[in-house]
Amino acid sequence: MPKLSLFKPDNSLMTSGSIKKRIILFAVPIFIGQLFQQLYSTVDSLIVGNLIGKTALAAVTSTGSITFLIIGFFFGFAMGAGIVVAREIGAEDAERTEKAVHTSVAMGLFFSVAVSITGIVFSPVMLKLMGTPDEVMGEATLYLRIIFAGSTGLIMYNTFVGILQASGDSRHPLIYLICSSVLNVILDIVFIAVFKAGVEGAAAATIISQFVSMILALRRLHGSGKGIQIHFSKIRFDFKTLKEIVRFGFPTAMQNSIIDIANIFIQSYINSFGADAMAGIGAYSKIEGFAFLPVISFSMAMSTYISQNVGAKRPDRVRKGMRFGLACTVISIEIIGILAFILAPYLIELFNSNPEVVHFGVLRARICAPFFFLLGFSNVTSAVMRGLGKPVAPLLVMIFFWCAVRVIVFLTVGRVYHNILLTCWIYPITWGLSTAVYGILYRVYKKQGLY
Repeated sequence: MPKLSLFKPDNSLMTSGSIKKRIILFAVPIFIGQLFQQLYSTVDSLIVGNLIGKTALAAVTSTGSITFLIIGFFFGFAMGAGIVVAREIGAEDAERTEKAVHTSVAMGLFFSVAVSITGIVFSPVMLKLMGTPDEVMGEATLYLRIIFAGSTGLIMYNTFVGILQASGDSRHPLIYLICSSVLNVILDIVFIAVFKAGVEGAAAATIISQFVSMILALRRLHGSGKGIQIHFSKIRFDFKTLKEIVRFGFPTAMQNSIIDIANIFIQSYINSFGADAMAGIGAYSKIEGFAFLPVISFSMAMSTYISQNVGAKRPDRVRKGMRFGLACTVISIEIIGILAFILAPYLIELFNSNPEVVHFGVLRARICAPFFFLLGFSNVTSAVMRGLGKPVAPLLVMIFFWCAVRVIVFLTVGRVYHNILLTCWIYPITWGLSTAVYGILYRVYKKQGLY
């Protein structure tokens, strides 16, 4: 078996050294990078809400559940690919690592074409099924079609970054995200404030910046040397590797998509309250995005850390890393939740000062923010279990609590109780239910000797 003894990009394999230091040093660059990404997404909405208006803000923010549904399905496979690459790196198998890398890229190209075609063709249909009001429909359709047309940049960027992070390199993705974020803000100002391009300008700024970050990540991989270097002539499916990627990625892909289907039901319910509710809760979603930063950072860190150590057969490091990663996630996200609860009126008003818009946004924040610790625990636990080789368990938990329960509630209670409070309380309730089940699963897996 060819070894990867020389393949230690940035000397960052996570199978040795201080556990806390390895996890923190890996998670912090991801956190900073995601912070910049969330900032440019937020600035995007701030510019749209203040310079174009509340209907444009509603159009841009309400389409998120659709893009997450389609693109999120691929992201699940990308996470599966990252786990496979990380395991081969942990096992120091050069040949299998090379096959995993090039199979991941081939998969990304396939999904890029599929997502673009599906999104462009079916955007109006999906928006109509969500009950999008006529006053928002035109701008939402235009924005969504442009985003899907340029989805290759986002999908391939995440593919390339997944490979880099699987190798333990989270520093370069941070640099690329900062470049992309700054460029997006500049283009937003140029297209919307200077050229008065409207929502199409916001969409164009987003996809251009994503393509720039994709090119930077590709350049890094193409010239990386050993282990994870991309050779264009070798981009093809290795079906044994693809089978492993599907084994880890399909449950996550289904989990992402099914949750987003439930979110589309909820967004449809929100749409029935009009543009003010859509804009206010859409503005809140940008604030909630900041709460997700530690979740995303530690989820990626834990998935890579555990996968590498499982591949290296280091159960002692797996156990210690799990406890540390979970504690960091829960504490950090709850701090953000407390700040969001206190500052909600001022934060929502930044997007649009209309009193009704602010009312809906603050209402959602004041109900959901105190329970962010439940959200953090559930998401990071899901990443931990994937790293342990148990991707089906979190899939089933999320399908039942984050999809089935939510959909059933809105198809039953929602039909007789038309109140925006339903869209607020459904989240902390289902976060709590999934957290309880995950706690039980931890005990079961510990008795089975998985960690």
